[in-house]
This record gives sequence, structure tokens and C-alpha cells, in this order.
Amino acid sequence: MKLRTALLGAVGAVGATALANRGLRCRADEYGTVLGGEQGTYGWRGYGVGYTDMGDPEDPDVLLLHGINAAASSHEFHRIAEPLSEDHHVIAPDLPGFGHSDRPPLLYSASLYETFVADAIAELTDEEPLVVASSLTGAYTAIAAREVGVGRLVLVCPSDSTGGGRRVWLRGLLRTPVLGETVFNLTASKGAIRYFNADHGYYSTDTLPEEVVEYEWQTTHQPGARFAPASFVAGFLDPEEAVEDALAALDSPVTLVWGRNSERSPLGEGRAIAEVGDTDLVVFDRAKLLPHAEHPDAFLEVVRGEVAPEA
Repeated sequence: MKLRTALLGAVGAVGATALANRGLRCRADEYGTVLGGEQGTYGWRGYGVGYTDMGDPEDPDVLLLHGINAAASSHEFHRIAEPLSEDHHVIAPDLPGFGHSDRPPLLYSASLYETFVADAIAELTDEEPLVVASSLTGAYTAIAAREVGVGRLVLVCPSDSTGGGRRVWLRGLLRTPVLGETVFNLTASKGAIRYFNADHGYYSTDTLPEEVVEYEWQTTHQPGARFAPASFVAGFLDPEEAVEDALAALDSPVTLVWGRNSERSPLGEGRAIAEVGDTDLVVFDRAKLLPHAEHPDAFLEVVRGEVAPEA
């Protein structure tokens, strides 16, 4: 009798959890974009990649490639995309598995994203574009730039490691239908989103609009939203090659941008990467991982080549 009661209780708990997850999915609306511009879909190897197109196609191309986290998408560039489009043709895709791109239940990997970045540079832009990329995507871009021509790279806190190594069990857990979705929903609540932004994204969340928090919640509650982040947190999106080695092999000019107050990717790492990779380095005070979101005007000066690098 006790076993039967325990089993019924367990079944009931699983059912209640599944209903709660379903309720969260139902609350997530079909969402738009915070960037503006024209929205399009790029066919990449059988999948649809959503992207934003802004500015005059006759102007120089700039490709904006967002970093990777649970709520990642091209919305990361919401404070620089429109002003940059005044004198550039801006293309801002959502990486596969994020934003308005397809989110199939793949075992996402660093090599997949390195290939995507190389293809996006070659197929979405004219020859030798300016490419702006952040965090892990900065490393993918440095690796991809050896295969395709780029005019210049601006990399924001590029990283080649999430720390902790590869954990198959964690990726498997987050991919499970009920328990994995529940864990992911807990890490993607609005409270958790605000916490992660304050902890390592922003120096001051006074510059984080509530509209962006709402967008990040919406994007993390779309079908398939947990599959790419599952590979991210489990360490499967770390590239095999060190970012400084990839940069050292490039002929194109590179500018690294670093937040002085970043703890997740400390400034010391940025200086070491700049020295080995032989790149310029620009440091932003009162900034963590998102200086382009906290100091858009000054960041645009860097992109346009109007700021001298750190001596």
C-alpha cells in the first residue's frame, strides 16, 4: 500500500511538473525583435537561420555575431545595430539553436558553430567585411577567419573555454523532456536572467531595459530552446584551439574589446590574448562582458576605428 502511494505520488509530481512546463511554453508568445530593421531567413545546411538586415546594402558590410548563453540572440546588439546602420550595411544573424533560428535537438558543438561562422561570412556579406563577435563566438570567428576573407575583426571578450571540461551527464540531463526542461526553466526565469546579467553581463543593470529582460525570457521559452544551451553549459561548445593561437595566424587587423570589471573573463586574460595574438586591445571602464550594451557610443567609435588601443 505504501509503495502504491509513493508511486502515485511520483507520477503525480511528474505530471504536475510537465503541466507547469507546458504552462510556461504557452505563456511565451510569438515574439518579434528588439533590433528593428528587416527580418529574413537564411537557409544553412537544411536549417533556417533568422537574421536582421539594416542600412544601405551599398555601404560597407558589418556582420554582428552574438555570444552564447541561455538567452543568447542578436538582440545583444540592440544598442549599436541601428546607429551602426547609418554608415554600414548591418547583418545580424541568430546562431543556430538561438533566437529566431531553427532549434533542432542536435548535439551542438564548437565545430558546428565554427562552420556556421565561416559560411555566414562567405554567404551573407560581400568580400572582406568587418565582423564584430563576442565571447565564445569571438573564438569561432578567429578560427573561421583563416578560411574566409575578413577586412577587420572586433572581438568582445573572446573566450575559448567555459570551464569545467565536457560533462556528458549534464548535457544529457538538460536534454530530457521533463526534468531537463524543468531545470532549464529554473535557470531561465526572469529572476535568473536578471541575476546573470548583473553578475557577469553588466557593470550596472541601470542600462538593462525591462524590454530586453522580457525578450530574453521569451526567447528561452520557445520550442527547443534548451538544446544548444545544454551543450554550452556542459562544455561541448569550447573550441579545440586557443583563441590567441587562432588570432596569431591571421593577417587581418584585430581589435579586442574588454570590460575592465569583467570577472568571468578577467582583463588579465585579455592582455595575454592580445600579446600572443598580436592584436590591439581597448579597455572599457565600468563594464563587464557587454561593453557594447553599456557604452554604445564609445563602442561604435572603436568599431569605426576612431579610438586608439591601449598602449
